[in-house]
Order: sequence, then structure tokens, then C-alpha cells
Amino acid sequence: MNRFLFFLCIAATLNIVHARGADTTKTFRTAGILQSNMVIQQNKPFKLWGWGTAGEKLIIEADWQYKPIITHVDPQGSWLAKIDVPAAIPGDKRFHQIYIIHNQDTIKLNNLLIGEVWICTGQSNMELRIKPVPGWSKGVLNGEKEAAVANYPQVRLCKVDMGLEFSPMADCHATWQVCNPKSAGDFSAVAYFFGRELYYRLDVPIGLIDAAIPATACQAFADINVLDADTTLRKHFVDPYTKGMADIEAKNDKSTTLTTLLYPGLVYNKMIHPLERLSIAGFTWYQGESNKDDTLLYARLCTAMLTGWRHAFKQGKLPFYYVQVAPYSWNNNDPTACNYAKFREQQARMLKVRNTGMAITMDVGEPNNIHPLNKKPVGIRLAKIALAKTYHITAIAYQGPQFSKFKVKGDVVTVSFKSSSTGTGITTNDGKAPRYFFLAGSDHKFYRADARIVRNKVILHTPEVHNPVAVRYAFTNYPVTNLENAEGLPAEPFRTDSW
Repeated sequence: MNRFLFFLCIAATLNIVHARGADTTKTFRTAGILQSNMVIQQNKPFKLWGWGTAGEKLIIEADWQYKPIITHVDPQGSWLAKIDVPAAIPGDKRFHQIYIIHNQDTIKLNNLLIGEVWICTGQSNMELRIKPVPGWSKGVLNGEKEAAVANYPQVRLCKVDMGLEFSPMADCHATWQVCNPKSAGDFSAVAYFFGRELYYRLDVPIGLIDAAIPATACQAFADINVLDADTTLRKHFVDPYTKGMADIEAKNDKSTTLTTLLYPGLVYNKMIHPLERLSIAGFTWYQGESNKDDTLLYARLCTAMLTGWRHAFKQGKLPFYYVQVAPYSWNNNDPTACNYAKFREQQARMLKVRNTGMAITMDVGEPNNIHPLNKKPVGIRLAKIALAKTYHITAIAYQGPQFSKFKVKGDVVTVSFKSSSTGTGITTNDGKAPRYFFLAGSDHKFYRADARIVRNKVILHTPEVHNPVAVRYAFTNYPVTNLENAEGLPAEPFRTDSW
């Protein structure tokens, strides 16, 4: 990948978005995310909001309600209404309409569906589209074929325009489209495969909102007030950027892409905050490459970001299902380097937060490509987590083998895994012995171990370690692994030491 061309591409996109600005030419308008073709979240109140002339009366009619809702534009020029939304019925393909009547005019929201709505966000691996983008990507594995068959009228795709702002924005630019070969080809591959799998299994309409922006750091997606409230996070993720933000804001210059994409709050203000009144099912998140050096604080940072989102959306502990970063060498050919492994470890610690889940990608990475092309398994694994944890489909296997304990007998180590994660058995995806197990003795020196599977356990041995005291699995920067359960879900990296 030509990273210079990649950053030029993103910089150009940001400049275009900034030049367009918000549409303030109309006296009366609805929020930009509220459009025909959208999916409305089932079983939650649907909020409609916008701006107009103070005192103006609005009559809002939804075709599934018997009585209209009447509201008025408040003295500050804003209006808000809530409509109760019924449960989606599997297999029901009816379209709906909403009429917003003001003065002598009527805004019609047409071709609406009631189903499940997910916000899919993060950096470039979430933004990576199914079909090629000149100067950036070649698309994903089998992208042209996948796009060609992407005819799903009950799936709707929404792209939030990329941008950065120094203050929270009330509105955003976005576009809802029916899922077809053209719209899907230009959409996030991970989000598309996630939504398609949900649609296959739930048989209800699925709405996907892509609010991703490449090269961004986690702190850019966080409400800066949440970071400020944590002394440690403020010291590491706010204070170092304070002067730079002031200088750039004074010049009204948000096109310095390589620096501003790391600044706290700027993506949140532009791309997340304007969505907070929208009822949703949850979030999917694929980010981390820009925070790879935050091997001590990423879990704390990401938890703070999520806490801010949940507070802003006011819908309880919304699900947050995320992708653990794939193997990548970072131009370091040392096969024992483990700084990126320590970052993955930070990501795994997010699982302690309620209503979260992590998709493993250790088997589909490309050590020399920060944007691995095989995105279909990533989206499907996120969907399996959602199907099991949000939609409570108990027959879904959604996680690969997870470490439980190890026992030492002489110089042989037996590794056990949580029974809930082994599915119908542990195996390898290539029929070979499991790779990337290491053992160490009291000298803290790790040596690659021979591994074999025996009754859902892994037996380890290496002649270099006579008295093993610690085990590591896939705890290096770029190990493309083969250990999985029979359901095809890869084992999670782990280590038993804290060295």
C-alpha cells in the first residue's frame, strides 16, 4: 500500500466535507440522518428532530400509528418528537412512511423499514470498502463477486460524511441507500458482511451506519469531556494536543490530516455526536492501529470512549462488539517482537466491560498488509457475537478457544481451554500442528514449543526448557495462526506471565 497516497486521499475527503458545511439555507429542516430509505430501530421510541421558526406547529403522522403527534418549534429554533415503534416481524417486507406537516408544506420520509440499526465505526479497516478505491485500496478478497450479488432490499446502508470539528455539531451529512451492487460495493466491507449475516439469521430489516474515518486514533472518537474527567487520560490524550488544537482552531484549519486525526474529540464532534438521538441496537468497532503504542492505556481509553457514547445515546449499556487487530509486522522482521501483542492484550481487557465482545482475526491477517483483504470472516464473526449476546440465539458459536489453565508435569505442559469456547472440538485449519506456542523457565527466556492436540487440550514440549513456568500463544506481532475450534473460530492469543 502507498501510505502517502492513502493520506492524500483522506485529506482530500476531509477538505471536501469541510467546504460543504451544514445546510442552513432552509428555515425548516429535519436532522440530516433522518431520510427516506432508512431503517428505524424496532421496540424503541423513534425520535425525529430538526430546526425551524420558533412557535411553528408540526403534525407528524406515521402509517403504523392511529393518531398524529403534534409538537412545536421551541424558542431556540429546535423541535423534537417521539414515535413509538413496534417490534419487527420476521419476514415482513412492508415499507412505511412518515409525514411531517408544517405550514402548507409536507416532508415525506418514504420507503422506511422497521428493524435493527447498528453504528459501525473505527478507522481504515472498518472504512475499507468492498470494491477498489483508486489510490488507496484494491478492495477486499473476492470483492467484485461479493458486490455483484449484494441485492438485499431489506438491508439499508448509510454513510456519514467524514469530518473533524472542534465543537460538538448538532447535525451531519449522511446518505441512506438501499443495498444493491453499487451501494454495497462502495460501502464498508466489514459492516456489510456483519449486516448481511444478521439479516440471514434474523430475517428482519437491517440498517448499517458507517461512521468510520481512516488513520484516526481512539481519542478522536471520544467525548473530550470524558477524557478530561480522568486525570490519567487527560495527561496522555488531551494535554499533549491542547496547544496544537488552539493553533489549528484559530486558523480554522482542519486539513492537517496527519496530526488532527489524532486529536481528542474531533471525530466525535463531527460524526458521532450528531447521531446521539437516534435509537440503535448497538455499536461495532474496528480501530487500534493508530494507538498501537498505547500498550498500557488503550483499554482505559476505549472504555472511557464507550462510557461517553452510552451516556450520550441514553439507551442503557448498548452493545459494543469490536475487532482485535490482525497480525502485522510494522516493518520489524523480528519474529519475537511483541509490542503489538501487548496492544492486543489491552484490547482483550475491554471484555471486562459489560455488554462487549471481541472478534479475533489472528488467522486472517497479512504480516505485510495493514489492511488485510479477507474481511468477510471479520464481519461474520462480529455478527455471531451479536446473534449470541444481543439476540440470544443459543445455538450460535461466537468465540474461539480461550485459555483456561495450564499444568506442568516434568518438562511437558498441558494447556486447557474454557469449555464454552471449544465448540465441538479443537482443531487446526490446515491439518498441521498448532503454531506459535512458546514456553519459558525461570530465566524468562521463551522458546518455540512443539504442540499437539489431545482431547481438546494442547500438549507442549521443548527440549530448551526443562522446568516450564510460563506459556505464551500467538504473543508476537505477526503470527498468522491455525488453531481454532471446529466451528472455524480462531483461538484467542494469551500469555500466563506478566513479564
